[in-house]
Amino acid sequence: MYSSLFLPIVLSANAVFAALPQVDFDRMGKVGLAGTFAGLDLFQNNSVSFDSATSTLFARASDGSLSPIASTNQGGHILTACALQNEVYFAGSFSSIGDTSASNVASYTPSSGAVAALGSGGPNGQVDAVFCDSKDNKLWVGGTFTSPGSSVAVWDPKADSWSRPPFVGVAGAQARVLSITSNSSDSSIFFAGSFVTTFGSGSVTLNTTNNPNVPFSAGATPFSSSLVPVPLQNAEVNGSPSSSQSGFSDIKQILCPSGDDGPNNSWFAADGNDALITVRAFSTISANGVRLGNTFQNNHGTTGFSITTIPDNKVQTLHYIDPSTGQNQTCSDPCPLSTDATVLYQDFLFTGPMDITGVQIKLSEWTGASPGLHILQLLSSGAFASSIEGNNAVSCFAPSPSNTTLTGNWVPKLVNTKIAGTTQTVLVSTVQVGTPASSGPSFTWMPYVSASGNYDINLLIPGCTNFPDCPLRTSVKVTVFPGEGLDPSVTVVSQRNTADATHLIYSGPIVPSSPDFVATVSMTLSDTPEGTGQGGQYELVADRVQLVLTSANVSSTGSGSSQTGSSQGAKRAFGFFEWVKTSTDTSLDATKNLPNATLTALDIAGLDLFSGITGAGTLSSTNPSSIIAVAHHSSGTIFFGGNFSISSGSAAGSSNIIAYRDGSLASLAEKGLDGSVTSLSLDGDKLFVGGSFRDTLSASTQGKLQGVALYDVQNDRWSPLGGGVNGAVTSLAQSGGHLQVTGNFTSQLGSSDRSEAKAAGLATWDINSNTWVNSGGFLVGSMAFVGNSSSSTQVVAGNVVAARKFGASGLVMLKNGNSDGPQIIPLEAELGEVDSIIPTSNVQRRRSHLPRSTGWISRVGLSHIFRRQTSTQVPSLPSTAPSPAPAVLAGAFWKNSSSSAEVAIIGGNFSFVAGGSSVATEAIGVYNPDTGVLENLPNVEINGTVRTLLVDGNLLYIGGQFTAKDTNVNGLAIYDLSTQQWENTGLQALQSSSSPVVVRSITKSASKANTIIVAGSFAQAGSLPCQSICGYDTANKQWNALGNGIQGEVVSIVYAGVSLLIAGGSIALSDNTAANVALFSFTNETWASIGHGADLQGPVTALEVNAGNASSIFAAGQSSDGSNAFLSFWDGHKWANLGSSLESSTTVAQLTMVPLQDTHSGNGVIEPDRMLLLSGSLIDSSFGNISSALYDGQQLIPYIVASSSTGSPGAVASLFRSLSNFSFSQRRFLATGVVILISIAIAAGVVFLLALIGILWTLFSRRGDKLNKFDTVEEEDDDSTHHRPSSLLEHINAATRTTILGTSPFSNYHADKEEKVAQETSDHDPFGPDASNYMRAETPSDAVGGMLAEEISRPAHARYSFDGTGEGELPISAGAEVEVLDDRDPAWWYARDVRTGQEGVVPAAYLY
Repeated sequence: MYSSLFLPIVLSANAVFAALPQVDFDRMGKVGLAGTFAGLDLFQNNSVSFDSATSTLFARASDGSLSPIASTNQGGHILTACALQNEVYFAGSFSSIGDTSASNVASYTPSSGAVAALGSGGPNGQVDAVFCDSKDNKLWVGGTFTSPGSSVAVWDPKADSWSRPPFVGVAGAQARVLSITSNSSDSSIFFAGSFVTTFGSGSVTLNTTNNPNVPFSAGATPFSSSLVPVPLQNAEVNGSPSSSQSGFSDIKQILCPSGDDGPNNSWFAADGNDALITVRAFSTISANGVRLGNTFQNNHGTTGFSITTIPDNKVQTLHYIDPSTGQNQTCSDPCPLSTDATVLYQDFLFTGPMDITGVQIKLSEWTGASPGLHILQLLSSGAFASSIEGNNAVSCFAPSPSNTTLTGNWVPKLVNTKIAGTTQTVLVSTVQVGTPASSGPSFTWMPYVSASGNYDINLLIPGCTNFPDCPLRTSVKVTVFPGEGLDPSVTVVSQRNTADATHLIYSGPIVPSSPDFVATVSMTLSDTPEGTGQGGQYELVADRVQLVLTSANVSSTGSGSSQTGSSQGAKRAFGFFEWVKTSTDTSLDATKNLPNATLTALDIAGLDLFSGITGAGTLSSTNPSSIIAVAHHSSGTIFFGGNFSISSGSAAGSSNIIAYRDGSLASLAEKGLDGSVTSLSLDGDKLFVGGSFRDTLSASTQGKLQGVALYDVQNDRWSPLGGGVNGAVTSLAQSGGHLQVTGNFTSQLGSSDRSEAKAAGLATWDINSNTWVNSGGFLVGSMAFVGNSSSSTQVVAGNVVAARKFGASGLVMLKNGNSDGPQIIPLEAELGEVDSIIPTSNVQRRRSHLPRSTGWISRVGLSHIFRRQTSTQVPSLPSTAPSPAPAVLAGAFWKNSSSSAEVAIIGGNFSFVAGGSSVATEAIGVYNPDTGVLENLPNVEINGTVRTLLVDGNLLYIGGQFTAKDTNVNGLAIYDLSTQQWENTGLQALQSSSSPVVVRSITKSASKANTIIVAGSFAQAGSLPCQSICGYDTANKQWNALGNGIQGEVVSIVYAGVSLLIAGGSIALSDNTAANVALFSFTNETWASIGHGADLQGPVTALEVNAGNASSIFAAGQSSDGSNAFLSFWDGHKWANLGSSLESSTTVAQLTMVPLQDTHSGNGVIEPDRMLLLSGSLIDSSFGNISSALYDGQQLIPYIVASSSTGSPGAVASLFRSLSNFSFSQRRFLATGVVILISIAIAAGVVFLLALIGILWTLFSRRGDKLNKFDTVEEEDDDSTHHRPSSLLEHINAATRTTILGTSPFSNYHADKEEKVAQETSDHDPFGPDASNYMRAETPSDAVGGMLAEEISRPAHARYSFDGTGEGELPISAGAEVEVLDDRDPAWWYARDVRTGQEGVVPAAYLY
């Protein structure tokens, strides 16, 4: 009958189908796919092969799935990448990527998938670091190359060109840049690696006597000549009474005379009068004295004077040097002024620096007609700079004024000085509370320093009471750069003073201003600001900096000339360099000496690193020091990781990781780590660290920081990430609350010593749950880099042995997807190996929960099908694919009534550590697909392997090869999911005399109440002999043999209808009849062989019954001699080999029929709306090794390919689902518009029909005829109910049923007609798709009522229970919810059980 259809299987490995068949997973409820794999993919994505000698770039999606982009030339390496605009730039050491020639740097466009080279003239050596500057749209690269820059280069995408950096590059040490990052405000770029930068020229000119910038005078000292004059251009200066003589009447022309004593450079008082010169600045001045130069014009000159300060109005005692004797003198009123024409000026100093607003100079003694002066200057305390630019005018004898720079928004604010006629203006800036110091405003003073010397630098802060702004005030960080060869100083200053305050921020030597250097004082928000602010804001105040000269820097006294003194030397920094992006100086060259003016606050870290690393020799040794990774914390702290040791300074004794905070290096807890650090990643106060280390330097974690660790910034504490990884880490990146880790490792280690999960080169840590999780994709190799390419996607690169799009430890969930295939959702948890596993059996279990009948079931007489066979010896089961840990071999769904959550219970050979626990669980777990959480079964400790699971209500039946703690179970156990306790009371253990007990199948009988069928390899249950298969009565807790039993071993159990059980394996009946597929009838309690034993080539490893039809059975296995694998089909009469080229090493672990979203061109073996899924380890020369394939009756289509954790081929053990029954039928609905048109047509027809009936009624009434009524339901016998149609439509409906089925669909079949009916229906599927493939008739009524019936289904409930034992009938229980699909017959309605999905007819009176 089917012989013409049994053609050899065509292996469709190369696009016989334009796309993979669309399996309808959603129709089966929730679906899980379990097996021995760590990664898997659809076969259509399996075309990429990998060469471990090349480096491959992958795109990593938000779900973690991996897609290969391109690979380098052999020997090439991809080391780093970043994203800019719509491009991903990646770099390393390579000459080509894919088919594109590219030198060390290339781009990838995600939208098009294109890979491109970056112009010409790019880096001529290895690139180790890239930085994508989104603000300026530039790509910065660093590494070891000489062109276009020295180890640094810049790519401009707009100009499509390469250039060297503005500072030329770096040199020294290894001249290698290993990291390029930006500060948190993106205002500067950090370069790190192994190089040396030098600040300063190496020689500084110091004055030995007087300030070389000031004209020499015997009336001055080195100290006084070093005091910068206060600029008085904006001050009020009056001389009274003043001479009216031309060229001598303007008092201001003596403030800074431009020429020698004479007209327009000197001033005379009115003849015969004392003179009073008043200087008012109307703001506070820090002054240390007055400089006066006499006029030597004819008949004019001053011989005596006094000075009164304002506002205190005190005559000051002055200190000066007598130019004739060189002796220090003091004076008050009057003070003498030399009349020696060789003395250009004399400096008269106060007792100490004073805060004044002005002075009055009384010229009380003179020669000639009147007093006069050539020079008048107010001397500062040393140097100064104001935040108000107008106050920073050029001082006399100074080449340039003091200056300021700022970032952020600063606004002027008046200070209430409480001094009449005096004003004070400052600048203030507000910043949001919580803003990092690096992102907040900054202010820098650059005072003009005339001469070297020792200075005290004060920061002047107006009191908050006079503003008033006390609640807004906070603390600031002030950094002083005093000069070449001098270490910078950092001080934290509180600005919350209520009264005006002067804070000393530095005391020490200062180098004078020059073209190469300007001393700077920088102020930013403190890393840890004081106070809480007001209105969510802080306020920073910038007033003045005051430099108070305490001693002049001299080496000798002499004649009054200047000479070159000692050299302070240049300062060198190692491994770190900050480049301010706003710099416009194009003359800088970091390969040589940089001006000290370019030294930033953070460059001090490089200076400290240079001095802290022991000796210059370590920079070029065989294990050279280097800074490899940099992270900038929001507090302003910078973390440096790399390969180094600090031997001196504030962080002496630290190794490989260090912090820079508050202006100096600082050790981390336990002095750092015992191995090099290669990567840093910050998440708030969590600093993740990767590298080649095992512990802290003091071994405080007992070796648990293997390769990766967590540092708590706030609490200064190290913590492990589980147990780390078993190799070196190369890169870290964060995305979606996860930390991705790449490196040269093979496993990720849990916190438990027994927990280890395979992760070759790529691992993922869940930051929130603190546990290792599934990475989403699967890789085996040595990975060099992972980085973010967008907010949700990443790129991964490295040397790869094997890769799959999806990574999963033995389990994925399947849902309907798009045209590219199903949606694959991997198990989020990571499963690991176990300590000890009981030896596994040689047969892999087969998934036992198969669909029950949802339609017509052939009930062919047993006498025609099952024939006795000759006695034979039972062969051994074939060897199966290995299932090393971690392997998930079984699954079952359970709906928790208390939480309404539907979870998957999984079993196999694995271990895991549940969240919040440190104890490993083995062999079984509970997985919630909705939350991704894997939990243990409370109070369960299994030692061994779980191979099959069954959920019946709240009871979980566990089968396999195991024992359980505190129980006597052996291969079978019962667990109550509601009470979370074992339910093994009364369960007698399975036993075997010569081999281990292995339970491979646990199912529930639909025919026999309270009966669980257990099958596998065992000899007896308790004291009851029942080899390989036995029934367990759950009510009486008793074992019962099935008939006379069987011999051998059972691998798979399936059911046909409700009364037939079919077993597959290596089986013989009790009378020694060979029967690798045997049938047991619950009705007469007998076993029989299905077909002849010789028809099957050997033992069976998997079975499937097509929709419960006993005349459509598929069996797979291996020949008895192991020479080949087979797939056979039972058509109700005989076995037929479907033919295949599967190799002998193939193992089919499961056969299951799956529904399709579309249809295929079926040939009668398999209906068009379904396919047979083969799972296991399938090997064929045309498509290699795959794990699942689809069979449509003609072609074997490769579907899923899997890999083990080592990259070798994996295997699929089972597909399991939440719906025990479902319909294969594809019910479709017409468009709304079409339905409306049909409804209008029907309504019109009904009106016409009623009119016609009315006419006929009238005619018959006139003839006096009477209409006879008839009953709608008539009972013909005890077992059958016939319909008597009561309308024209019912006549048509009944006629249709008869036409399609050959008899009434509601009549019972007789045994002598079974075979005939099977033959008639097998040649033509009455329910097959029509020519348009749009609509399928599901019921006889649908065949005529068709499309209209689809639209009018409605819900209903069962009033009574109905056993539904007849053909086509639907068994229901009282209260059950059903969906009425066809109610046009008044007696029998066609309905669907909402819970099971089963369909059939039920009495209309039983529903409401």
